[in-house]
Amino acid sequence: MEQNKLDRINELTALSRVRELGAEEQAERAALRAEYIAEWRRSTIETLENTYVVMPDGTKRKLRRRDG
Repeated sequence: MEQNKLDRINELTALSRVRELGAEEQAERAALRAEYIAEWRRSTIETLENTYVVMPDGTKRKLRRRDG
């Protein structure tokens, strides 16, 4: 996510502590947060898909995805 979008999320959050956000500002913040979370999930899944566990005998085993 671009730094300017992260800055905008932080700006809107700080603003919400001072006053109530308008409907447009709330919608903007919700959309930016959703984009941030989606990118975070994608990145985390990508990292886990490329993670290996080293077993005590020295063999490497790729992590398996657990559904549920």
